Amino acid sequence: MNPNNSSPAPASASASAPRRGLRVATVVAAASTLVAALTVTAATATAGVAAPNGHGKPAGNVKNACGPARPGQARCFAEVRTDVHGGTGVRGAAAAAAVASGKTAAAATALPAGFGPADLRSAYKLPTTGGANQTVAIVDAGDDPTAEADLAVYRSTYGLPACTTANGCFHKVNEKGAATPLPPDQGWGVEEALDLDMVSAACPQCKILLVEGDSASFDDLGASVNEAVALGATEVSNSYGGTEANGVAAYAPDYTHPGVAVVASSGDSGYGIPSVPAAYTSVVAVGGTSLTKAANTTRGWTETAWQGAGSGCSAWIDKPAWQTDANCPGRMVADVAADADPNTGPAIYVTDTPDLEGLPSGWSIVGGTSASSPFIAGVIGLAGNPQKFPNASAFYSDHSALFDVVGGNNGVFQDCGGDYQCNAVTGYDGPTGWGTPNGIAGF
Repeated sequence: MNPNNSSPAPASASASAPRRGLRVATVVAAASTLVAALTVTAATATAGVAAPNGHGKPAGNVKNACGPARPGQARCFAEVRTDVHGGTGVRGAAAAAAVASGKTAAAATALPAGFGPADLRSAYKLPTTGGANQTVAIVDAGDDPTAEADLAVYRSTYGLPACTTANGCFHKVNEKGAATPLPPDQGWGVEEALDLDMVSAACPQCKILLVEGDSASFDDLGASVNEAVALGATEVSNSYGGTEANGVAAYAPDYTHPGVAVVASSGDSGYGIPSVPAAYTSVVAVGGTSLTKAANTTRGWTETAWQGAGSGCSAWIDKPAWQTDANCPGRMVADVAADADPNTGPAIYVTDTPDLEGLPSGWSIVGGTSASSPFIAGVIGLAGNPQKFPNASAFYSDHSALFDVVGGNNGVFQDCGGDYQCNAVTGYDGPTGWGTPNGIAGF
């Protein structure tokens, strides 16, 4: 069974005619052959993914933030908890200060449920400063009209420096690089909030550029990546994907920018057919883990492979010379990882939730490799060496500064027979790559 639910065949009306026509010619056949598979797997994907114990998560606990993608479009990989509703507004010490100053009569002074920036810094041994000269770009589909306001609530709650249009830290543009007009809302509000919050958690001093594609088509998303680089992004995160198929190489140039670290989610459907853009050899493919506090360990945390984390061996993209795992003749996904399990996920703040069928807006817990990709992009920004990642080869030549994740698997829909491709083993494996950040030395 094909574990993904989207196809990279192009369907954008906004790209130039020659560009669009070339790509349609190369992939339209693949799109038509995938339609039946997409119909089957969309229902499977919306049922959610299994919890890290391998026996499945509680029914109704998690739902995909974005619905199944139409052929020719990508699906965002954010997964939102349906059992956590934290209300709206600033929380924690910032809320208490507002009450004490008389700015508000009542406020919730406890921090929201879910991991905050301090938790993630502790888990991954990250410094509190760095990245002031870096611009992390987030590429998403459609406008999130409350993105800046929601980001302000998140950063204020956790004591992070303000990141606004006014102070030059935050910049939101369309895929042509203009502040107006912005595209229509495509229902990716949870995804966009998650991306912004995870970059903030990893690198509070990084500038953030949000590039909103006209649609979820690969033409529009690819154009958005190119525009992000043209506007000076040093890292670009892509928390979306589509099932690889014949013709996917047509989009590889959009994700190839030496000197800029291009990062992408490995997907949320476990082991199987890889997703693009994660499978492109110029991209750092980010898998996922389940992260748990553990006072009885030296690190203070434990990690296992998250069962939803995408991994797989490409049938269409050649194996790069720097990747030498034994049982995959093509490009193997993933390269590196971070927390992605929505059951051990971060707190995020989002009020643009019209497509979540009545779920309250405000504080929630959201996961998926949509959380790990922007987080890793932020870690690269924190370290300040984006030129080190024209691809993921740096992790293969030296992974000593990563936590090696051992235990767990991502055989949600398919089993790889005990192989590293779907089991977290010592050294390299598909779900977690070479591991997770242990400080910034590896970045």
